[in-house]
Amino acid sequence: MAQIDPFFERSPYPFAMVKTILGAQFRFDSTHPALLEPVEAAYGGLPRDVSGTPQPSFQVELRLAPPRRTAVLDEPPPLLTQSGAGLLCGIMDASNYVIVDHARQRALVVVSEDMLDWRYHVRYELVEFAVFVLAARGMDLLPLHGACLGLDGRGVLLLGASGAGKSTLALHGLLGGMDFVAEDAIFVDPRSMQARGVGNFLHVREDALRFIDDGPMRQWIEQSPTIRRRSGVEKYEADLRHGGGHVATSPLALMGAVFVSAEVVDDAADMLLPLEHDEIAARLLADQPYASGQAGWHRFVHQLADMDVHLLRRGRHPSASVDALRRLLTSSHVASA
Repeated sequence: MAQIDPFFERSPYPFAMVKTILGAQFRFDSTHPALLEPVEAAYGGLPRDVSGTPQPSFQVELRLAPPRRTAVLDEPPPLLTQSGAGLLCGIMDASNYVIVDHARQRALVVVSEDMLDWRYHVRYELVEFAVFVLAARGMDLLPLHGACLGLDGRGVLLLGASGAGKSTLALHGLLGGMDFVAEDAIFVDPRSMQARGVGNFLHVREDALRFIDDGPMRQWIEQSPTIRRRSGVEKYEADLRHGGGHVATSPLALMGAVFVSAEVVDDAADMLLPLEHDEIAARLLADQPYASGQAGWHRFVHQLADMDVHLLRRGRHPSASVDALRRLLTSSHVASA
């Protein structure tokens, strides 16, 4: 006997939640309340965006599927990407996937019941996939893998290879009173060169704790859950909504960028090495392969290359790198004035 609703088109979504994310309004409709928990974990209690601009609206449908017949042993399958017919897809397996229709500003996230045992992967690889793709495509933002810190409404991008120390630098910038945007994904408007992000979590490797002298701050991080990246690297996932520091509540106007290097120098005067215009474009292309294929890339590169862009080599303590960022932001402010 044929099913009356084989595509689940009449499936009700009795549970809903609305969040402001990246300056846009996201409505999450779910078939089960458990699927709203990773949404709340990621986006509940975020600093209010006070930019004052009209908010675009997006919808994410969350659907719970029956448990898979084959149990997941070590970790869920890696997310594979696909596209066609104007849709963007992230696929773990037949029971766990994301479909994004950015033209209609909607997405579908399907999660199997047993996948709820892997809440971090549901949040980080499925829900955030839908949110970030919708925001980037629907708001014409350029998605970058990096971090951003700032002062007084001005910001600097922290770029560089994984393991170079971007997260450690972002942590110490936060400890040093700088405005924290995000340390994993940054979204830049290539027209205005404003940067924004989701300031929810800070990911810190255990070996970075030796530089933290603040007892309560170190305790906050050590008591945070530990997550394991696909690369095998384990990090503390410290929730900034329950810790110290200041998270930016509006986009920061970019004044420049630094490519964080693992090279250590003793003299603070040698930490910042200005990059030539042609070198900036080449480094950006190598550092941001996904973003380089998105709309607005060439405009972003052209404008950033006209700003202060440096190679930032490490000092003996991360606070020296933070001081270098402060000098860069201060000199950029003076030059722009």
